[in-house]
Amino acid sequence: MLLLLATSAKSHATEQIAPPNPDPRLSLHEGFVDERSCATCHSDQAAAFAKSHHAKAMALADDTTVRGDFDNARFEHDGIVTNFTRREGRFFVKTEGPDGKEGEFEVKYTFAYEPLQQYLADIGGGRLQALDIAWDTAKRQWFWLGNETPARPGSTYHWTGPFYRWNRTCIDCHSTDPQANFQPTTNEYKSSYVATSIGCQSCHGPGAKHLAWAQSGNTPSINTDPGLWKVDATTCFACHARRSRLLSGYEAGKPFLDYFSPALLREDLYFPDGQILDEVFEYGSFQQSKMARAGVTCLDCHRPHDAGLKAKGNALCTQCHAEIRSERFVKQDPSGRFDTPDHTHHAVGSAGAQCANCHMPERTYMKVDPRRDHSFVIPRPDLSTALGTPNACTTCHAGKDNTWAAETMDTWYGADWRKRPTIAHAFRDNANDNQETVEALRQLVSDHGQAGIVRGSAIARMSRVGGTDVAADIRAASVDTDPLVRLGAAEAAANIPPERRLEAIGDLLSDNTRAVRVAAATALGSTPADLFGNRRGSFEAAVDDLRAYVVANADVAEAQSNYGFFLFGQRRETDAEIAFKRAISLDPTLEGSHVNLAEFYRAIGQNDSSEQTYAKAVYQFPEQADLRYGHGLALVRKRALNDAIVEFGEAVRLDAGSSRYKTTLAVALDAAGRTTEALDKLDSWAAANADADITGLALQYSLKLQRLPDALRFAERMAELHPQDQKIAELLEQLRDAINQK
Repeated sequence: MLLLLATSAKSHATEQIAPPNPDPRLSLHEGFVDERSCATCHSDQAAAFAKSHHAKAMALADDTTVRGDFDNARFEHDGIVTNFTRREGRFFVKTEGPDGKEGEFEVKYTFAYEPLQQYLADIGGGRLQALDIAWDTAKRQWFWLGNETPARPGSTYHWTGPFYRWNRTCIDCHSTDPQANFQPTTNEYKSSYVATSIGCQSCHGPGAKHLAWAQSGNTPSINTDPGLWKVDATTCFACHARRSRLLSGYEAGKPFLDYFSPALLREDLYFPDGQILDEVFEYGSFQQSKMARAGVTCLDCHRPHDAGLKAKGNALCTQCHAEIRSERFVKQDPSGRFDTPDHTHHAVGSAGAQCANCHMPERTYMKVDPRRDHSFVIPRPDLSTALGTPNACTTCHAGKDNTWAAETMDTWYGADWRKRPTIAHAFRDNANDNQETVEALRQLVSDHGQAGIVRGSAIARMSRVGGTDVAADIRAASVDTDPLVRLGAAEAAANIPPERRLEAIGDLLSDNTRAVRVAAATALGSTPADLFGNRRGSFEAAVDDLRAYVVANADVAEAQSNYGFFLFGQRRETDAEIAFKRAISLDPTLEGSHVNLAEFYRAIGQNDSSEQTYAKAVYQFPEQADLRYGHGLALVRKRALNDAIVEFGEAVRLDAGSSRYKTTLAVALDAAGRTTEALDKLDSWAAANADADITGLALQYSLKLQRLPDALRFAERMAELHPQDQKIAELLEQLRDAINQK
């Protein structure tokens, strides 16, 4: 009865207060209810949530939500002028449009709240684009989010391009049950959501059943509620992770790895010790931590509704890290005296005495947004010296170096801290000793005390290190109990010879985790159908999962290109061509899509089409070295050697650090009878950089031209680069004898 009275009062209040302007994208999707229904019974939780940044993740642009200066403000960067104005309660921005001309665009929504606020502008076709000029809420000024040279108008990273498209890049995590509703036939969007911003049903799931149960009057116990999922860390990870969407329609409480495939510890995302490098959010770093393995979750530290911390300062950590062991984590022993100068060696209350400052160092993204690392590392200035990893000591003490920090830690803790096991040596870039790297990674994979994401990343990394057959290692990882290790194995299989893949990961086609099945199907795409045997049914089912991924990412050029490779491996050449062309139509300025189509034509023997595709791409993007290089190779296949040499020369000019481009140019010059010119170029390149490929080719051509003193000089350099190579040592002796005999 009380529930009915409350509902009635809510309805009466609604009649008295005019509702705000409706959001045209609001839609009550099946199973969901109006978010205002939740506050009827859960007023305390709703009040707490209203204070959170989650509740302000996105909003209609009006005088109450827009924080930036739209009072005829002007901002300029790199010669691009942007003006911000308001008229009759509406907000406008005048700036460079997709065609390179100045245009005026209406701001429809605010995006985020602090420390920065972005703005979504309507550019037609249902597209909402996030401006790359944002409002710094602390300094109260506009700033540009980009770096280096601004992207070309309409290109991938221009504010009007796919990267800044809300419907494609941002939609999953700033609204309630967002649906992109991309229309492939028209390249338009009909996006909708249940609530403009993040709401109750984002974390608790669709509320229709719960509301019906609550209104039924048959509510003897909350435990009989059939409607809502139990909120746990998976709910947070759906957004707080660097991941690919595998399936549309995610609802809170469903298995994370059935809807998303998380990025593993790649070199471009994480430092060798696992600390955050690129913007990876929290999942990947937290999964590495001892706390995650002990069962700690997001909700142990963060309040669920306002998302604030449960305690201030070190009191948050000493919930567990105290002298008395926590009953919650009986298998772990985090007890001890940590919040004391004996441990921190900093004055009580100082910045250096705060647990988070040492064990969760910050890294700033989007220029003004510091994020804490959630792997809870121990500062290792010795690794910073050897591997370039960051550490909290020199981050805070900016005027000091790593040697000072390491020696200071020695005086505090002795030298044993330097011996603590670390993943950094396995994940470092060690091009000089692949076998040592493989062995270090193999030890990580077999160490069940390591986190699953570390072990999965290790097997994936092993497969990318040349010189060692790791098929047996991948096979062993494929039967691991941890799904992240199996995911790593499936991804690793794509890097071994195709004939070895089915034996290594065939059983993963029927894995109980969708992310693993999709990765396995992708890796096995080129396996002949008659080899699957009794796994054929599992492969077909996994391919269905792969197709669902493609549909869920129908507006993502990279996903369509990847599917094109899969279709080509299945010998479905017509469908593959469609997929590659589809990728280009989605993002014509993504040069990789043009390369993929051109190389597809090359692979099926259509050399003219390959060359024409490259030529068209070069015309559009003349400053892209990879397109110039690919076009050069296509011209070689057409026997247009002199034209190819021009393109190889342009590739070298645009990317002077590529030894591949340089050696290819030299080989082409030699093939054209211009060996002396090739050798002269190689000589100058070798003098500037000790590269074995360049020096070895220079040695070859100097011998061809009988320029023995030059040959001796290059042979001596090769001996320095490869001191154990007996053939080079023998050649050195022969050259010295030949020169002395003259």
